[in-house]
Amino acid sequence: MGLPERVAVVNIGLERFETAVRDQGAPAVGVDWRIPAGGDTEAVAALARLLGPAADRIDAANAEVIDRLDRGVPMLLGVETAGAVIEGLESGTILHCGPPIGWPEMCDPLRRSVRAAVVAEEWAPDRDAADRMLNAGEIRLGAANEHSTVVPMASAIGPCAPVYVVSVDAGGATAYSSLNQGSGAVPWFGVDSDEAIERLRFLRDALAPTLARALDRVGPIDVFSLAAQGITMGDDVHMRVQATTNLLLRDLLPHLVRAGTDRIGEVADFLSTNHLMFLNIAMAGARSLTEWAGQVPESSIVTSMARNGTTYGIRLAGDSGTWHIAASPPVQNALYYPSQGPDTSAPDIGDSAVLELVGLGGAAAANSPAVAGFLGGRMADAAAVTAAMSRICAGTSTRLRLPVLDNAGTPLGVDVRRVVESSTTPAVNTGIVHVSDGSGQVGAGVAHAPIECFRQALLDLDRRLA
Repeated sequence: MGLPERVAVVNIGLERFETAVRDQGAPAVGVDWRIPAGGDTEAVAALARLLGPAADRIDAANAEVIDRLDRGVPMLLGVETAGAVIEGLESGTILHCGPPIGWPEMCDPLRRSVRAAVVAEEWAPDRDAADRMLNAGEIRLGAANEHSTVVPMASAIGPCAPVYVVSVDAGGATAYSSLNQGSGAVPWFGVDSDEAIERLRFLRDALAPTLARALDRVGPIDVFSLAAQGITMGDDVHMRVQATTNLLLRDLLPHLVRAGTDRIGEVADFLSTNHLMFLNIAMAGARSLTEWAGQVPESSIVTSMARNGTTYGIRLAGDSGTWHIAASPPVQNALYYPSQGPDTSAPDIGDSAVLELVGLGGAAAANSPAVAGFLGGRMADAAAVTAAMSRICAGTSTRLRLPVLDNAGTPLGVDVRRVVESSTTPAVNTGIVHVSDGSGQVGAGVAHAPIECFRQALLDLDRRLA
C-alpha cells in the first residue's frame, strides 16, 4: 500500500507540529489540550471527586449562582456617607482594596492612598502625622470587600467618604463603592499630594451632594441596563466605560442642573472630563450580585476576586469568609506611558476584578477596540480573551451581549474547577500605577490572575464537600 497523496491532520497539544504541517501546505486542525491541572496530582485527585461524585451537588448550586448573577437587577439608589450606611465602618477605620492586609505589608501606592484618606477624614493634619498614626496602629484597617464594598485601584475610604448605594431587591443584597476620583494626581492612583487630598474633599463636599440630589430626583437606575448598552458601543465596562458614563450623564443632566448646589459649575467641569465615572457604579452593581450569589452553599463559582498590590485573593460562593491568597502578579499585557515600564509598575491592584465575575471586563473584551489595543490591536486578540473566559465560566449572560460575536452573551460565573483543570485564569482589564514614587498612573493593560489562589480554593472545596 502506497502513502496517501493528501494528508489532513488533527493535532492535539504540540503547536509546533501543527504549524509545520501547515507550512507544508497541508490542512491542520489544532486542539488546545493541556495536561489537567498541569499534572498536579493533588489537584487532579480533587478534580476527580469534584467533577465526579460531588458534581451533581456542585452543579445544582452553580446553576443557582449563575441564575442570581444573571437575573439579579442592581439598582443605583443614591449617594450616602460611608459611615452612615456601611456596617462596621466606624471612626478610626479605613477600608482598603483587596484582601485583608496590615500596614507593614502594604505596597507604596496603597499606603499613600490610606494616608490621604486619613488626612481627608481630619484625623491627622498632614501626611507625616497620618504616617505616624498608622505606624503606631492607631488607625484600624479593613478589607472593603468584607463590608460589602468595592473600591478601584489603590483606593481607600473612611467614614466621611461618599459612596454609591446599589441594591438587588430580589435578594436583599446591598453593596457600596466610592465615587470615582477622575484622572491626574489622585489617591486611587497611589498619590498622596495636597492636590490628591483636595480631590477627596471635592468629592465629599461638592460632587456627592450634587449627585445625591440628582439621583433623588431621577429615582433608582438600572445599572446593568446601562452597562448592556455600553457594551454595544465599545465599552468592556472596566478598562473603557466612556460610552456607559455618557449614557448615565445624559439621564442625569436635567437633574444635575436643577440640583441647585453652590458648586455646580465645578461639578460639571469634573464630570465632563471624567470618562471613568461609571466604573465605580458598575463595581457596586457587580458586588451586589456576587453578595447575593455568594449566599449559595456548595458552589465552585468565584464570588470575590480582589488585589491589594501585595496579595491576590478569591472567595467562593457559600464560603465568603475564607480568602485564598497568592502573590499579586504584574500586569502582563500592558501599554505604558513614555519612560515607564515593568520596572516602574506596581503589581496588579484593586477590587475592580469583581466585574470579570459578572460578565464584564475581560468577559466582554471581544467587542471593545480599546481592549484590543492592549493586546496587539486586532479584534481577534480581544475575542480570544473572551473565548478564554468562556472556557472557565459555567454560564453566559442573557442581558450582556456582544454584537461582534453575533450577539452571544458574555461568559458568566468563573468556575474554580475549570480554572484549575485548564490552568487558565481570568483575564482582568486594569490600570497600572507607579510602584514607589507616588506619580500616579503609568499605563494600563490586561492582567492574568495567579493560579495558586484557585488551586487553594479547589482543595478547600474538596475538603468541605468530603
